[in-house]
Amino acid sequence: MPEEIMTLKEVAEYLKLAEKTAYRLAAEGKIPGFKVGGSWRFKKEAIASWIDRQTGSRWA
Repeated sequence: MPEEIMTLKEVAEYLKLAEKTAYRLAAEGKIPGFKVGGSWRFKKEAIASWIDRQTGSRWA
């Protein structure tokens, strides 16, 4: 199964954040992401792992 890649808008919705907040967190390196042609992209599994580290538990 291929890894799911999310856009900034999708990760903001997933984390229930404003897009501006998600952008700032990504730009500051506080959430795991990478840029493709100037646009932020996020691996869903990396975000889920980040949540686990923040909460100490598994959400899925």
